[in-house]
Amino acid sequence: MRKSLAIAAALFSLTAAAKEPKNIILMIGDGMGPAYTSGYRYFADDPTTPVVESTVFDQLLSGMASTYPDEPDTVVTDSAAAATALATGHKTYNGAVGVDRQKVALASIMEIAKRQGKSTGIAVTSQINHATPAAFLAHNENRSNYNAIADAFFDDRVDGQFRADLMFGGGSQYFQRQDRDLVAEFEAQGYHYVHDNAGLAALTALPALGLFADVALPSAIDDKQGPRLAALTAKAATLLAQNDKGFVLLVEGSQIDWAGHDNDIVTAMHEMKDFADAIRWAKDFTESRDDTLLVVTADHSTGGLTLGAAGKYQWRADFLRKVPHSPGVIATRLGQEAEPVKALPALLGFTPAKDETEKLMNAKGEGDEALVKAIKRLIDKRSLTGWTTTGHTAIDVPLFAAGTGKEAFQGLLDNTEIAKRLIALVQPGTQGSEQLVKDKQQ
Repeated sequence: MRKSLAIAAALFSLTAAAKEPKNIILMIGDGMGPAYTSGYRYFADDPTTPVVESTVFDQLLSGMASTYPDEPDTVVTDSAAAATALATGHKTYNGAVGVDRQKVALASIMEIAKRQGKSTGIAVTSQINHATPAAFLAHNENRSNYNAIADAFFDDRVDGQFRADLMFGGGSQYFQRQDRDLVAEFEAQGYHYVHDNAGLAALTALPALGLFADVALPSAIDDKQGPRLAALTAKAATLLAQNDKGFVLLVEGSQIDWAGHDNDIVTAMHEMKDFADAIRWAKDFTESRDDTLLVVTADHSTGGLTLGAAGKYQWRADFLRKVPHSPGVIATRLGQEAEPVKALPALLGFTPAKDETEKLMNAKGEGDEALVKAIKRLIDKRSLTGWTTTGHTAIDVPLFAAGTGKEAFQGLLDNTEIAKRLIALVQPGTQGSEQLVKDKQQ
Protein backbone atom coordinates (compact mmCIF):
# COMPACT_ATOMS: atom_id res chain seq x y z
CA MET A 1 0.00 0.00 0.00
CA ARG A 2 2.78 2.38 0.99
CA LYS A 3 4.65 1.55 -2.23
CA SER A 4 1.51 2.19 -4.28
CA LEU A 5 1.05 5.57 -2.63
CA ALA A 6 4.67 6.47 -3.37
CA ILE A 7 4.28 5.52 -7.01
CA ALA A 8 1.04 7.50 -7.23
CA ALA A 9 2.72 10.52 -5.66
CA ALA A 10 5.62 10.26 -8.10
CA LEU A 11 3.24 10.04 -11.06
CA PHE A 12 1.30 13.04 -9.76
CA SER A 13 4.55 14.96 -9.41
CA LEU A 14 5.57 14.15 -12.97
CA THR A 15 2.13 15.09 -14.26
CA ALA A 16 2.23 18.38 -12.38
CA ALA A 17 5.74 19.09 -13.65
CA ALA A 18 4.65 18.37 -17.22
CA LYS A 19 2.00 21.04 -16.88
CA GLU A 20 4.41 23.75 -15.80
CA PRO A 21 5.00 26.30 -18.56
CA LYS A 22 8.44 26.91 -19.96
CA ASN A 23 7.47 30.35 -21.26
CA ILE A 24 5.50 33.11 -19.53
CA ILE A 25 3.94 36.13 -21.23
CA LEU A 26 2.63 38.71 -18.77
CA MET A 27 0.61 41.51 -20.34
CA ILE A 28 -0.43 44.60 -18.39
CA GLY A 29 -3.03 47.09 -19.56
CA ASP A 30 -1.96 50.17 -17.67
CA GLY A 31 -5.02 51.84 -16.16
CA MET A 32 -7.32 49.20 -17.69
CA GLY A 33 -10.20 48.78 -15.24
CA PRO A 34 -13.38 46.78 -16.02
CA ALA A 35 -15.11 49.73 -17.70
CA TYR A 36 -12.36 49.79 -20.31
CA THR A 37 -12.75 46.14 -21.29
CA SER A 38 -16.54 46.54 -21.35
CA GLY A 39 -16.23 49.72 -23.38
CA TYR A 40 -13.92 48.02 -25.85
CA ARG A 41 -16.49 45.25 -26.36
CA TYR A 42 -19.06 47.81 -27.50
CA PHE A 43 -16.48 49.83 -29.45
CA ALA A 44 -15.32 46.72 -31.34
CA ASP A 45 -18.87 45.43 -31.94
CA ASP A 46 -20.06 44.72 -35.45
CA PRO A 47 -23.10 47.02 -35.80
CA THR A 48 -24.52 44.91 -38.64
CA THR A 49 -25.31 41.99 -36.31
CA PRO A 50 -28.04 41.84 -33.62
CA VAL A 51 -25.67 40.58 -30.90
CA VAL A 52 -22.66 42.19 -29.25
CA GLU A 53 -19.69 40.02 -30.18
CA SER A 54 -17.26 38.84 -27.51
CA THR A 55 -13.69 40.14 -27.50
CA VAL A 56 -10.39 38.50 -26.64
CA PHE A 57 -10.85 39.89 -23.13
CA ASP A 58 -14.19 38.07 -22.76
CA GLN A 59 -12.67 34.85 -24.08
CA LEU A 60 -9.82 34.85 -21.56
CA LEU A 61 -11.48 36.32 -18.45
CA SER A 62 -10.61 34.23 -15.39
CA GLY A 63 -10.88 36.47 -12.33
CA MET A 64 -10.17 39.80 -10.70
CA ALA A 65 -7.22 41.33 -8.87
CA SER A 66 -6.89 43.76 -5.97
CA THR A 67 -4.28 46.48 -6.33
CA TYR A 68 -3.84 48.42 -3.04
CA PRO A 69 -0.28 49.62 -2.24
CA ASP A 70 1.78 49.60 0.98
CA GLU A 71 0.58 53.01 2.07
CA PRO A 72 -0.87 53.94 5.49
CA ASP A 73 -3.51 56.36 4.24
CA THR A 74 -4.69 55.18 0.82
CA VAL A 75 -5.83 52.08 -1.03
CA VAL A 76 -5.26 53.75 -4.42
CA THR A 77 -2.05 52.62 -6.09
CA ASP A 78 0.13 54.26 -8.70
CA SER A 79 1.73 52.35 -11.58
CA ALA A 80 5.14 52.01 -9.94
CA ALA A 81 3.85 50.38 -6.75
CA ALA A 82 1.44 48.14 -8.66
CA ALA A 83 4.10 47.07 -11.17
CA THR A 84 6.51 46.32 -8.33
CA ALA A 85 3.84 44.09 -6.77
CA LEU A 86 3.31 42.29 -10.10
CA ALA A 87 7.05 41.94 -10.68
CA THR A 88 8.20 40.88 -7.22
CA GLY A 89 5.27 39.75 -5.09
CA HIS A 90 5.78 42.66 -2.69
CA LYS A 91 3.60 45.63 -1.82
CA THR A 92 5.41 48.96 -1.75
CA TYR A 93 4.78 52.70 -1.59
CA ASN A 94 3.51 54.78 -4.49
CA GLY A 95 6.40 55.91 -6.66
CA ALA A 96 8.70 53.03 -5.75
CA VAL A 97 10.35 51.03 -8.53
CA GLY A 98 11.48 47.57 -7.50
CA VAL A 99 12.09 48.44 -3.85
CA ASP A 100 10.06 47.98 -0.67
CA ARG A 101 9.01 50.60 1.89
CA GLN A 102 12.49 50.48 3.44
CA LYS A 103 13.94 51.03 -0.06
CA VAL A 104 15.50 47.58 -0.09
CA ALA A 105 15.78 46.15 -3.60
CA LEU A 106 13.40 43.33 -4.47
CA ALA A 107 14.25 40.54 -6.89
CA SER A 108 11.86 40.61 -9.82
CA ILE A 109 10.63 37.72 -11.92
CA MET A 110 13.07 38.86 -14.62
CA GLU A 111 16.08 38.49 -12.31
CA ILE A 112 14.86 35.10 -11.12
CA ALA A 113 14.28 33.96 -14.72
CA LYS A 114 17.80 35.00 -15.70
CA ARG A 115 19.21 32.86 -12.89
CA GLN A 116 17.22 29.94 -14.28
CA GLY A 117 18.81 30.41 -17.70
CA LYS A 118 15.71 31.81 -19.35
CA SER A 119 15.61 34.72 -21.78
CA THR A 120 13.79 37.88 -20.72
CA GLY A 121 12.24 40.80 -22.53
CA ILE A 122 9.85 43.76 -22.46
CA ALA A 123 7.66 45.33 -25.15
CA VAL A 124 5.80 48.51 -24.18
CA THR A 125 4.27 51.60 -25.77
CA SER A 126 5.73 53.98 -23.19
CA GLN A 127 9.41 54.75 -22.79
CA ILE A 128 11.08 51.52 -21.65
CA ASN A 129 12.28 53.18 -18.43
CA HIS A 130 8.75 54.20 -17.45
CA ALA A 131 7.24 52.96 -14.17
CA THR A 132 5.90 49.56 -15.23
CA PRO A 133 8.85 48.20 -17.24
CA ALA A 134 11.25 49.81 -14.76
CA ALA A 135 9.77 47.84 -11.88
CA PHE A 136 10.70 44.62 -13.68
CA LEU A 137 14.23 45.69 -14.64
CA ALA A 138 15.52 48.18 -12.05
CA HIS A 139 15.51 49.33 -8.44
CA ASN A 140 14.94 52.99 -7.63
CA GLU A 141 13.21 54.87 -4.85
CA ASN A 142 11.51 57.24 -7.30
CA ARG A 143 9.94 56.39 -10.65
CA SER A 144 10.76 59.90 -11.92
CA ASN A 145 14.51 59.25 -11.92
CA TYR A 146 14.39 58.36 -15.60
CA ASN A 147 18.08 58.77 -16.41
CA ALA A 148 19.18 56.77 -13.37
CA ILE A 149 16.72 54.01 -14.26
CA ALA A 150 17.99 53.93 -17.84
CA ASP A 151 21.55 53.71 -16.53
CA ALA A 152 20.53 50.82 -14.26
CA PHE A 153 19.35 48.82 -17.26
CA PHE A 154 23.01 48.68 -18.29
CA ASP A 155 24.90 48.98 -15.01
CA ASP A 156 22.93 46.74 -12.62
CA ARG A 157 23.23 43.13 -13.67
CA VAL A 158 22.26 39.69 -12.42
CA ASP A 159 25.36 37.56 -11.89
CA GLY A 160 27.03 39.59 -14.63
CA GLN A 161 24.07 39.30 -17.02
CA PHE A 162 21.78 42.06 -18.24
CA ARG A 163 18.27 41.71 -16.82
CA ALA A 164 16.69 41.92 -20.26
CA ASP A 165 17.80 40.25 -23.47
CA LEU A 166 15.26 42.30 -25.39
CA MET A 167 13.79 45.76 -24.81
CA PHE A 168 11.23 47.31 -27.18
CA GLY A 169 9.42 50.64 -26.73
CA GLY A 170 10.21 54.34 -26.68
CA GLY A 171 12.68 56.46 -24.76
CA SER A 172 15.69 57.15 -26.98
CA GLN A 173 16.18 60.56 -25.33
CA TYR A 174 17.04 58.79 -22.07
CA PHE A 175 19.42 56.33 -23.71
CA GLN A 176 21.22 58.76 -26.02
CA ARG A 177 22.01 61.73 -23.79
CA GLN A 178 24.68 64.38 -23.79
CA ASP A 179 26.29 62.82 -20.71
CA ARG A 180 25.98 59.17 -21.79
CA ASP A 181 25.20 57.10 -24.88
CA LEU A 182 23.67 53.91 -23.54
CA VAL A 183 22.71 52.76 -27.03
CA ALA A 184 26.38 52.69 -28.01
CA GLU A 185 27.24 50.90 -24.77
CA PHE A 186 24.60 48.24 -25.39
CA GLU A 187 25.80 47.83 -28.98
CA ALA A 188 29.34 47.35 -27.71
CA GLN A 189 27.99 44.47 -25.62
CA GLY A 190 26.49 42.80 -28.67
CA TYR A 191 22.96 44.22 -28.68
CA HIS A 192 21.32 44.75 -32.05
CA TYR A 193 19.85 48.27 -32.03
CA VAL A 194 16.80 49.15 -34.15
CA HIS A 195 14.61 52.24 -34.33
CA ASP A 196 12.07 51.67 -37.12
CA ASN A 197 9.87 49.09 -38.82
CA ALA A 198 12.57 47.98 -41.22
CA GLY A 199 15.02 47.39 -38.41
CA LEU A 200 12.42 45.47 -36.41
CA ALA A 201 11.59 43.24 -39.37
CA ALA A 202 15.27 42.50 -39.96
CA LEU A 203 15.95 41.38 -36.39
CA THR A 204 16.73 37.66 -36.21
CA ALA A 205 18.74 37.24 -33.03
CA LEU A 206 19.15 38.40 -29.45
CA PRO A 207 20.12 40.50 -27.61
CA ALA A 208 18.12 43.40 -29.01
CA LEU A 209 17.27 46.99 -28.12
CA GLY A 210 14.51 48.75 -30.03
CA LEU A 211 13.73 52.40 -29.29
CA PHE A 212 11.07 53.67 -31.69
CA ALA A 213 10.42 57.16 -30.29
CA ASP A 214 12.15 59.87 -28.28
CA VAL A 215 9.80 59.30 -25.35
CA ALA A 216 6.59 57.26 -25.83
CA LEU A 217 5.28 55.75 -29.05
CA PRO A 218 2.66 57.90 -30.82
CA SER A 219 -0.90 57.27 -29.65
CA ALA A 220 -2.57 54.43 -31.52
CA ILE A 221 -5.37 56.54 -33.02
CA ASP A 222 -2.90 58.92 -34.69
CA ASP A 223 -0.05 56.54 -35.53
CA LYS A 224 0.07 55.58 -39.21
CA GLN A 225 3.72 54.51 -39.22
CA GLY A 226 4.17 51.90 -36.47
CA PRO A 227 5.40 49.61 -35.24
CA ARG A 228 2.46 48.97 -32.93
CA LEU A 229 2.28 46.70 -29.90
CA ALA A 230 1.19 43.54 -31.73
CA ALA A 231 4.25 43.71 -33.99
CA LEU A 232 6.54 44.32 -31.03
CA THR A 233 4.98 41.42 -29.13
CA ALA A 234 5.25 39.04 -32.06
CA LYS A 235 8.90 39.83 -32.73
CA ALA A 236 9.77 39.69 -29.04
CA ALA A 237 8.15 36.32 -28.38
CA THR A 238 9.55 34.82 -31.57
CA LEU A 239 13.10 35.86 -30.70
CA LEU A 240 12.87 34.92 -27.04
CA ALA A 241 11.48 31.48 -27.92
CA GLN A 242 14.83 30.59 -29.48
CA ASN A 243 16.05 29.77 -25.95
CA ASP A 244 15.40 26.09 -25.19
CA LYS A 245 15.10 26.92 -21.48
CA GLY A 246 12.22 29.29 -22.12
CA PHE A 247 11.50 32.96 -21.57
CA VAL A 248 9.61 35.57 -19.60
CA LEU A 249 8.11 38.47 -21.59
CA LEU A 250 6.41 41.57 -20.20
CA VAL A 251 4.08 43.42 -22.58
CA GLU A 252 2.40 46.68 -21.58
CA GLY A 253 -0.37 48.65 -23.21
CA SER A 254 1.04 51.73 -21.52
CA GLN A 255 -1.10 54.52 -22.88
CA ILE A 256 -4.55 53.27 -21.91
CA ASP A 257 -3.67 54.91 -18.61
CA TRP A 258 -2.58 58.17 -20.22
CA ALA A 259 -5.88 58.46 -22.10
CA GLY A 260 -7.68 57.82 -18.82
CA HIS A 261 -5.74 60.56 -17.07
CA ASP A 262 -6.74 62.87 -19.92
CA ASN A 263 -10.38 61.76 -19.76
CA ASP A 264 -10.08 61.05 -23.49
CA ILE A 265 -12.46 58.23 -24.42
CA VAL A 266 -11.65 58.15 -28.15
CA THR A 267 -7.92 57.76 -27.58
CA ALA A 268 -8.60 55.24 -24.79
CA MET A 269 -10.63 52.96 -27.05
CA HIS A 270 -7.94 52.98 -29.73
CA GLU A 271 -5.30 52.16 -27.11
CA MET A 272 -7.53 49.28 -26.01
CA LYS A 273 -7.69 48.05 -29.60
CA ASP A 274 -3.91 48.25 -29.86
CA PHE A 275 -3.57 46.19 -26.67
CA ALA A 276 -6.27 43.73 -27.77
CA ASP A 277 -4.45 43.16 -31.08
CA ALA A 278 -1.31 42.24 -29.14
CA ILE A 279 -3.26 39.93 -26.83
CA ARG A 280 -4.83 38.14 -29.79
CA TRP A 281 -1.39 37.44 -31.20
CA ALA A 282 -0.16 36.22 -27.81
CA LYS A 283 -3.26 34.05 -27.37
CA ASP A 284 -2.71 32.37 -30.75
CA PHE A 285 0.97 31.86 -29.96
CA THR A 286 0.16 30.40 -26.54
CA GLU A 287 -2.59 28.09 -27.78
CA SER A 288 -0.43 26.78 -30.63
CA ARG A 289 2.02 25.36 -28.05
CA ASP A 290 1.90 23.26 -24.89
CA ASP A 291 4.65 25.08 -23.02
CA THR A 292 3.46 28.67 -22.64
CA LEU A 293 1.33 30.57 -20.12
CA LEU A 294 -0.35 33.87 -20.94
CA VAL A 295 -1.54 36.09 -18.06
CA VAL A 296 -3.17 39.47 -18.72
CA THR A 297 -4.20 42.01 -16.09
CA ALA A 298 -4.08 45.71 -15.22
CA ASP A 299 -2.08 47.58 -12.61
CA HIS A 300 -5.07 49.75 -11.61
CA SER A 301 -7.96 51.62 -13.19
CA THR A 302 -7.73 55.25 -14.29
CA GLY A 303 -10.23 58.07 -14.63
CA GLY A 304 -13.32 56.57 -13.02
CA LEU A 305 -14.69 55.82 -16.48
CA THR A 306 -18.44 55.22 -16.76
CA LEU A 307 -20.31 53.98 -19.82
CA GLY A 308 -23.40 56.16 -19.61
CA ALA A 309 -23.97 59.68 -18.30
CA ALA A 310 -26.47 62.49 -17.83
CA GLY A 311 -29.11 60.13 -16.47
CA LYS A 312 -29.64 58.54 -19.89
CA TYR A 313 -29.65 54.79 -20.34
CA GLN A 314 -27.25 54.90 -23.31
CA TRP A 315 -23.60 54.70 -24.24
CA ARG A 316 -22.82 55.58 -27.86
CA ALA A 317 -19.85 53.50 -28.94
CA ASP A 318 -21.09 53.86 -32.51
CA PHE A 319 -20.49 57.58 -32.26
CA LEU A 320 -16.92 57.06 -31.05
CA ARG A 321 -16.10 54.98 -34.12
CA LYS A 322 -16.74 58.03 -36.31
CA VAL A 323 -14.07 60.23 -34.69
CA PRO A 324 -10.95 59.94 -36.89
CA HIS A 325 -8.33 61.66 -34.74
CA SER A 326 -7.39 62.26 -31.13
CA PRO A 327 -8.69 65.53 -29.63
CA GLY A 328 -5.13 66.87 -29.62
CA VAL A 329 -4.68 66.31 -33.35
CA ILE A 330 -8.16 67.72 -34.09
CA ALA A 331 -7.26 70.88 -32.17
CA THR A 332 -3.90 71.25 -33.92
CA ARG A 333 -5.35 70.82 -37.40
CA LEU A 334 -8.24 73.13 -36.61
CA GLY A 335 -5.74 75.81 -35.72
CA GLN A 336 -4.15 75.44 -39.15
CA GLU A 337 -7.40 75.92 -41.05
CA ALA A 338 -8.24 79.23 -42.72
CA GLU A 339 -11.96 78.44 -42.30
CA PRO A 340 -12.13 76.32 -39.15
CA VAL A 341 -15.94 76.16 -38.95
CA LYS A 342 -16.12 74.56 -42.40
CA ALA A 343 -13.33 72.14 -41.47
CA LEU A 344 -15.01 70.93 -38.27
CA PRO A 345 -17.18 68.09 -39.69
CA ALA A 346 -14.29 66.36 -41.44
CA LEU A 347 -11.96 66.74 -38.45
CA LEU A 348 -14.54 65.59 -35.89
CA GLY A 349 -16.15 62.88 -38.00
CA PHE A 350 -19.60 64.38 -37.44
CA THR A 351 -21.36 67.71 -37.91
CA PRO A 352 -21.65 69.64 -34.66
CA ALA A 353 -24.76 71.61 -33.83
CA LYS A 354 -24.68 75.40 -33.96
CA ASP A 355 -24.27 75.81 -30.20
CA GLU A 356 -21.55 73.13 -30.14
CA THR A 357 -19.68 74.93 -32.93
CA GLU A 358 -19.87 78.20 -31.03
CA LYS A 359 -18.44 76.59 -27.89
CA LEU A 360 -15.56 75.09 -29.87
CA MET A 361 -14.77 78.38 -31.59
CA ASN A 362 -14.84 80.23 -28.25
CA ALA A 363 -12.49 77.64 -26.79
CA LYS A 364 -10.22 77.97 -29.82
CA GLY A 365 -9.85 81.65 -29.01
CA GLU A 366 -8.64 80.71 -25.51
CA GLY A 367 -5.80 78.53 -26.76
CA ASP A 368 -4.98 74.90 -27.60
CA GLU A 369 -5.49 73.53 -24.10
CA ALA A 370 -8.97 74.98 -23.84
CA LEU A 371 -9.84 73.72 -27.31
CA VAL A 372 -8.67 70.16 -26.58
CA LYS A 373 -10.73 70.15 -23.39
CA ALA A 374 -13.80 71.43 -25.26
CA ILE A 375 -13.43 68.74 -27.93
CA LYS A 376 -13.21 66.01 -25.27
CA ARG A 377 -16.28 67.40 -23.50
CA LEU A 378 -18.22 67.43 -26.76
CA ILE A 379 -17.25 63.81 -27.50
CA ASP A 380 -18.21 62.79 -23.95
CA LYS A 381 -21.57 64.56 -24.33
CA ARG A 382 -22.32 62.91 -27.68
CA SER A 383 -21.19 59.43 -26.54
CA LEU A 384 -22.62 59.77 -23.00
CA THR A 385 -19.27 58.98 -21.41
CA GLY A 386 -18.61 59.87 -17.77
CA TRP A 387 -15.46 60.38 -15.70
CA THR A 388 -15.06 60.85 -11.95
CA THR A 389 -11.36 61.77 -11.75
CA THR A 390 -8.20 62.50 -13.71
CA GLY A 391 -6.34 60.15 -11.35
CA HIS A 392 -6.47 56.48 -10.42
CA THR A 393 -9.20 54.60 -8.56
CA ALA A 394 -9.11 51.69 -6.08
CA ILE A 395 -11.47 49.30 -7.88
CA ASP A 396 -10.39 45.73 -8.61
CA VAL A 397 -9.09 45.03 -12.10
CA PRO A 398 -9.78 42.08 -14.41
CA LEU A 399 -7.54 39.04 -14.71
CA PHE A 400 -7.22 36.89 -17.84
CA ALA A 401 -5.29 33.68 -18.54
CA ALA A 402 -4.64 31.11 -21.25
CA GLY A 403 -2.32 28.23 -21.92
CA THR A 404 -0.37 25.87 -19.70
CA GLY A 405 -0.95 26.59 -16.02
CA LYS A 406 -3.85 28.99 -16.52
CA GLU A 407 -5.85 27.24 -13.77
CA ALA A 408 -3.71 28.94 -11.11
CA PHE A 409 -4.97 32.37 -12.19
CA GLN A 410 -8.67 32.17 -11.41
CA GLY A 411 -10.91 33.93 -8.92
CA LEU A 412 -9.99 36.96 -6.86
CA LEU A 413 -6.23 37.32 -6.40
CA ASP A 414 -4.15 40.14 -5.01
CA ASN A 415 -1.58 41.54 -7.44
CA THR A 416 1.21 40.15 -5.22
CA GLU A 417 -0.33 36.67 -5.44
CA ILE A 418 -0.23 36.85 -9.24
CA ALA A 419 3.50 37.54 -9.01
CA LYS A 420 4.14 34.79 -6.46
CA ARG A 421 2.40 32.22 -8.63
CA LEU A 422 4.31 33.29 -11.72
CA ILE A 423 7.60 33.27 -9.85
CA ALA A 424 6.87 29.80 -8.47
CA LEU A 425 6.52 28.59 -12.06
CA VAL A 426 9.84 30.16 -13.02
CA GLN A 427 11.60 28.93 -9.89
CA PRO A 428 9.80 25.84 -8.57
CA GLY A 429 9.73 25.54 -4.80
CA THR A 430 9.60 29.26 -4.13
CA GLN A 431 7.49 29.81 -1.02
CA GLY A 432 6.32 33.30 -0.17
CA SER A 433 7.60 36.74 -0.97
CA GLU A 434 10.08 36.80 1.90
CA GLN A 435 12.43 34.71 -0.22
CA LEU A 436 12.42 37.31 -2.96
CA VAL A 437 14.05 40.13 -0.99
CA LYS A 438 17.46 41.04 -2.31
CA ASP A 439 19.87 43.37 -0.58
CA LYS A 440 20.94 45.97 -3.12
CA GLN A 441 24.42 46.05 -1.64
CA GLN A 442 25.06 42.41 -2.62
